Amino acid sequence: MHEAIPGADIRILEAGPRPLAKLALTGGGRCNITNTFESVRSLDEVYPRGASLMKRTLADYSYKDTLAWFERRGVRFTVEDGGRVFPASQDAGEIVRVLLKALQGVTIECGNRVSALPETDYVVVTTGGAAGMEILKDLPVEIVPPVPSLFSFNISDTPQGGRSEITALMGSSQPAVLSIPGTKLRSEGTLLITDWGFSGPAALKLSSYAARHLAECGYASPVCVRWTPFSEAETASILAGLKAANPKKLVRSAHPDGMPARLWEHLTARSGLRADITWAELGSKGMNRLVQTLISDQYHIHGKTRFKDEFVTCGGVNLSSVKLKTLECKQRPGLFFAGEVLDVDAITGGFNLQAAWSTAHAVTKSIISSYDTQNL
Repeated sequence: MHEAIPGADIRILEAGPRPLAKLALTGGGRCNITNTFESVRSLDEVYPRGASLMKRTLADYSYKDTLAWFERRGVRFTVEDGGRVFPASQDAGEIVRVLLKALQGVTIECGNRVSALPETDYVVVTTGGAAGMEILKDLPVEIVPPVPSLFSFNISDTPQGGRSEITALMGSSQPAVLSIPGTKLRSEGTLLITDWGFSGPAALKLSSYAARHLAECGYASPVCVRWTPFSEAETASILAGLKAANPKKLVRSAHPDGMPARLWEHLTARSGLRADITWAELGSKGMNRLVQTLISDQYHIHGKTRFKDEFVTCGGVNLSSVKLKTLECKQRPGLFFAGEVLDVDAITGGFNLQAAWSTAHAVTKSIISSYDTQNL
């Protein structure tokens, strides 16, 4: 902005000891700067809250614009699975350095924890989380209480709690569908078993989709795992094929293609099958229990664990309080919101950072237009 408005006194007030510290932690220190959106069928899939706003802002400032801005400043990128974009250097520090260089001429005041908004021509609020909402409490904006998003699940086998036996399989992963019984909340992707429960894309997506629901439940909820992409009939047919091909083998030792052996053994035990039963001995009741376990295996969420160094929350300034084109507060001219402070958040994969870039561009464009109009 300072390039477009020469001579403007622009100040960044940062509560932390150094600027862009959070950005340096994103993507495990590699900075998942954006996403190509190539596999996204609908923005609702990746933005559980704020999809309509993101449709507008992405049309004006897309991931291509983000990459072009950094590429003009010498950054090269690589695309990984799921359309995730990282700097080719695999170093978030490179992104931080480029941004700090672009901020030359801008005053950055670190260690400045704002308690009230300054009186100036334009104010842009970008902070997030409960602490960030404190400075907005007396303003004429509606705040959606922020709650955590993007976290992994502590898993139990029973509603009463206690660590699940599945945690003994830590390190195993399997494509799966997760859902919250009694709701329409579901996700799919790779499920990673950890020493505390479930993580990986499937769990992180569900934590985003169900962020507010799980907060209201106190992070205690049943969760259903579908370990196969096939229908009940198709799953039964696959198991019948295994039985026909391996009549003398133990059920627990002959597993479907692609499923880790340790996970299969765990699932057969959860189906109530004897460890020494062979496929030839497996009757219709045992087969049905095995099918049901594969398509509807139920566990219990008992708490959450933050995903790496992500600090994503859902909630913030209700979009009804802002002008969607400019992101200016409807009740206070000159006050703008961008990034985390808005009730916009996404699943993991670079979508949250792109929301920050796109909304910041919308605000910058609006302020420059307003400044030019006032100084004609």
